[in-house]
Amino acid sequence: MPATTTAALPTTTPAAVPSAIPVVETFHSLQGEGVHAGRSAFFLRLAGCTVGCPWCDTRHSWPQQAHPQRGLEALADEVRAAAAAGAAFVVVTGGEPLHHHLDALCAALDAAGLPLHLETSGVDPLSGRFDWITLSPKRHRPPRPELLAACHELKPVVHEPADLAFAETMAAAAAQAGNRPALLLQPGWESAQGQELAIAHVRRHPHWRLSLQSHKWLGLR
Repeated sequence: MPATTTAALPTTTPAAVPSAIPVVETFHSLQGEGVHAGRSAFFLRLAGCTVGCPWCDTRHSWPQQAHPQRGLEALADEVRAAAAAGAAFVVVTGGEPLHHHLDALCAALDAAGLPLHLETSGVDPLSGRFDWITLSPKRHRPPRPELLAACHELKPVVHEPADLAFAETMAAAAAQAGNRPALLLQPGWESAQGQELAIAHVRRHPHWRLSLQSHKWLGLR
């Protein structure tokens, strides 16, 4: 009887899990904006952003290659230290943090024991596991539908009347996706028109709240 042979099955090599991520800075301060304003928080600012908001106050974070790669376990150790010092949660921000795949980062930070919050414009697919998602959508780069469906807080920035129309469009899109996030309007920093418009809109539309960058008023990092 002739010998039989078995063809070798193709093998695949799983994608390497990243052990580091580009980081602009880490610091322990107070959350200055949104629903959780005034609470003790540890901030992890990731490098890289292509959204290009003209009013951005963290432009130094845009070039990803200009910032060092930090090990995920070392970042988790920083979170543990911040928790011991009183931080109530971690804020993963940028830049635009979702330019990076965040599953491995969230797994490492989750082991440190603090809730994880995300601040994003929503232009990239959602990755990672977060307890709170703040979506700050931009008119020139609208968010992906899954971010509107997943966010806990919708926080558009207001500079001009068109921003109010965009904010209402985003709120309606979230509701259509079955989501009812907290709705906040945030005037652009030092935008007198944005402040006037946001305050007037909140007065007339009680489903919206006003968000101010209180950390800037207080001179906090």
